[in-house]
Amino acid sequence: MIDFEPSEEQQLIVDTIRQFATNELRKAAREADEAREIPAAALARAHELALVSSALPEAYGGGGARSAVTGALAAEELAYGDLGIALAVLSPTLLALPVADFGSEAQKKDWLPRFAGDRYLPGSLALVEPAFRFDPLHPATTAKREGREYVLDGAKCFVPWQEGLEAVLVIAQEDGVAQGFLVPRDTPGLSATREKNLGIRALPTAELALRGVRVPRSAKLGGEGERGDSALRQILNRGRVALAACAVGVARAAFEIARDYAKERQTFGAPIATRQAIAFKLADMAIEIDGARLLTWEAAWTIDEGRDATREATIARHQAQRVALEVADGAVQVLGGHGYIREYLPEMQLRNARGFCTFEALCLV
Repeated sequence: MIDFEPSEEQQLIVDTIRQFATNELRKAAREADEAREIPAAALARAHELALVSSALPEAYGGGGARSAVTGALAAEELAYGDLGIALAVLSPTLLALPVADFGSEAQKKDWLPRFAGDRYLPGSLALVEPAFRFDPLHPATTAKREGREYVLDGAKCFVPWQEGLEAVLVIAQEDGVAQGFLVPRDTPGLSATREKNLGIRALPTAELALRGVRVPRSAKLGGEGERGDSALRQILNRGRVALAACAVGVARAAFEIARDYAKERQTFGAPIATRQAIAFKLADMAIEIDGARLLTWEAAWTIDEGRDATREATIARHQAQRVALEVADGAVQVLGGHGYIREYLPEMQLRNARGFCTFEALCLV
């Protein structure tokens, strides 16, 4: 049976991250969005909280406390502070967790201690492709064996590309099967062009071009043995649960701003929260957010139970992205003219929420 009551340890994690998100991420959100830059202090502080390293195996310097439910709780709180900075904070999961789950022993020894070290290290996953008929399980990017190397060719987009990034996990098709390849950032033939996005502007994302990129066969995720669609499906499920949790966080933040504004803003001698149209809108927002959160928790719980969570993760992601967009848009409406002004956060939350229908695996649980 699913228990929706967080454990004592989980509640402590939620309280700690909520305080961090409110006091640091929320205050830095607007400046980061305008400057299109992630504040280094926030990343350093997040690393001190061991938000990623705590989920890595103890044998490689991590905390050994892996839980998709805990990861979803953390992702919601971070996105409640600010989505762009939250995705940067969680970017190490894009490389560290797939290596922990599916990497060879040599890959684990090489990479996991870096993410569990004393400094923040970003990670990246190149999955999405700039094509109308893009299918994550059947990428157009190819990997062909030539002797003791793989040669990668193709294009990717929406790839987190932060300063200090050492490698990116590229998903490519080898003999019709999707595989992951660890590609160092400075590999010849790999070029990146920063994208200009409507939302999450603080997070640098890039369009990658891979032209004859050569990596050793040991760079294949899991080594030379095939992992195939099963590993990628699990990565996708964990990514969709993480994005659903982030969407809930964005929606909750927008709702609370709208609610508080409606209580303070007065017209004709009474707060606008007492007007039926506003009150009903706020009530609908709260109901939708709670429903999306429960779907996200169910999907995360299914992952923790070791079961196939494809259905649950897909439903949670689609519902949460719809709710985030509708609630953020509703918050702009509640604020009226102020909702359209950049000094207020709902316009930024609306821009961020609009991206969830496009995002894929920008963080993992």
